[in-house]
Amino acid sequence: MDKRFTNIFGLTQEEAIALLKTPPDKIEDASDRYIAASHLMNFSTPESINALIEAVERDDPDLDNRIVRRKAVESLGRLKVSEAVPIIRSCLKDDDCYLIENSVWALGEIGTEDKTILEEVSQLLEKPGQNYRVIIHTLTNLNYQPALERIRQYTQSDDKPTASAAIASVCRFSEDYSQIGQVIELLQHSSVNARRACLQDLIDSGYHGAIPDISRCPVSVVFRLRAIYMIAEAGINQQKITFKDIQPDLERTILDNPHDINLVHDYDVIPVLGFVIEELYNTDFGRCYLGTKTLVDTYPQEAPTALLESYQQKGHNDYGAHYHILKTLGWLKYAPAYDLLIENLHNNAPQFQKSRTACAIALGELGDPQAIPELKKCLDTKVWSLKYAVLMALEKLGDDSIKDISTDNQHWLIKEKVISNK
Repeated sequence: MDKRFTNIFGLTQEEAIALLKTPPDKIEDASDRYIAASHLMNFSTPESINALIEAVERDDPDLDNRIVRRKAVESLGRLKVSEAVPIIRSCLKDDDCYLIENSVWALGEIGTEDKTILEEVSQLLEKPGQNYRVIIHTLTNLNYQPALERIRQYTQSDDKPTASAAIASVCRFSEDYSQIGQVIELLQHSSVNARRACLQDLIDSGYHGAIPDISRCPVSVVFRLRAIYMIAEAGINQQKITFKDIQPDLERTILDNPHDINLVHDYDVIPVLGFVIEELYNTDFGRCYLGTKTLVDTYPQEAPTALLESYQQKGHNDYGAHYHILKTLGWLKYAPAYDLLIENLHNNAPQFQKSRTACAIALGELGDPQAIPELKKCLDTKVWSLKYAVLMALEKLGDDSIKDISTDNQHWLIKEKVISNK
């Protein structure tokens, strides 16, 4: 488990357990028990697990306690606590649809081959008022094929995310991908949430033919890389595709040039520079990519100064804009940004890890060979996407040291990249 955010609430494990065990009528702030249940997902210890299970077992009907139970179930799922399966299973019969949703999700995270439990989850598809998308996703991930016909009825759902999940599941279980195009179309949906959900459905489907479309989808590079990685790994393991089949799309995604993105938004008229800069702060990365492309195409002379001013004012503290600002300085080939890019290449703050990849690519775009030693310092990272971006940047700068890298103890994608260059 990623421990970078372990102490976000400023609590020790012992303090969180004590809060969670405090009777609701004895606690000062009703949200404290919820915070404790959330925080304990960072501690895979018997004490933490037992406290979370006890929280689920406390079935007081008041709203505050119901909310705590939902979060405790989620934390047990994130911790993948197999011994919690019986208590989580019992929640499938609860009247709280949100507790049921979290319980189904948690069972999917923990994993089970118990067909009795899987059938109970499947029967929820017949129960009104449930989150059918989560149910379908879990049954698909746990490969419960007896649910196929019950899932199939949702392929015609008016709710697009539910229909998308159902179609992807039916494709996987039936091995008939004739309808998968309906899921791929959602990669260009106007809603960013629909686009993100669609990526998960394509992962579930295992359809490697979607990888080129995924690489061009206007959502965060993190979501696209996760989807490509998971689909590619499954396809390569099944010997259906090879690394060479997916390498161009993988590297296009890491490069993340806005000109390679299939944009879903546009401007009726070219907006003023200040408006375009603000687009980089949008939570819909589709708008961020439109803004980046506009800066490069329309404001190549004025944009660098405006970007640096925005960075100093607020971009330095906004992890989305932080990424786009640094990457755009690279596309603009703005040499005075060199020191800022080097600084952030080595920025270890957890919220800015994506920006390190952006800086590696941007330094490659600047074309200054003095960046080579700085880039090589990052080759010991355990983050495969950063290491891959560094290798791409070194190639761009004419450095061929990739040929000397050992493939021992390397992430499989890094190993394939190294082999492809030998």
